[in-house]
Amino acid sequence: MITIETLVFNQWQENTYLLHDETGEAVLIDCGAFYKEEGQKLINIVEKKGLKLVHLLNTHLHIDHVFGNQFMKDQFGLLAKAHKADEFLLAEAPNYGVRLGLENVVEPPAMGDAINEGDIIRFGNSELKVLHVPGHSPGHVVFYNEAQKFIIAGDVLFRESIGRTDLPYGNFDDLITGIKTKLLVMDDDVTVHPGHGPITTIGHEKKNNVFLRS
Repeated sequence: MITIETLVFNQWQENTYLLHDETGEAVLIDCGAFYKEEGQKLINIVEKKGLKLVHLLNTHLHIDHVFGNQFMKDQFGLLAKAHKADEFLLAEAPNYGVRLGLENVVEPPAMGDAINEGDIIRFGNSELKVLHVPGHSPGHVVFYNEAQKFIIAGDVLFRESIGRTDLPYGNFDDLITGIKTKLLVMDDDVTVHPGHGPITTIGHEKKNNVFLRS
């Protein structure tokens, strides 16, 4: 049984997800820890629960979702697994930080293994399936656990909203197509854990998300 812990980091209120099961093995998804105290909070949870982090995963590589990747490399020896189509965004992080008024933003460490549509990420007795859903960024992926019926959606799908497509490299049509063909085909009771804001369900979004009406 997977336990999902949500840590809200940085000024964008980004949702970082710590997933672990009864074996004590864990994965961290979208480490947005920008401040030292945010990294320490994560360390405290991992140590208190006696967890062994075995994967660092990224739904995508926008700056607010990768702030903590250097920390994860330094503290736990993990490199982020992400889709190759987003790799170029890492080099853009310092300049993007300047545009946002952030000083001393350094380029995150290089990616680790690339992940692709259909890949299975395993930890302990658990697994996550990779779904490629571009549009917010070219390499955006969603992590799906069929057994417990949840997805870690990053910035693809929010409660009654969708990810921005007005940012560089965004594509509205790709995003809507991906949501409708890969997410809305899931059961209504699948829980959606987004990259920002509160959780929702596939059923709720089918009924209430104005962006997804035919």
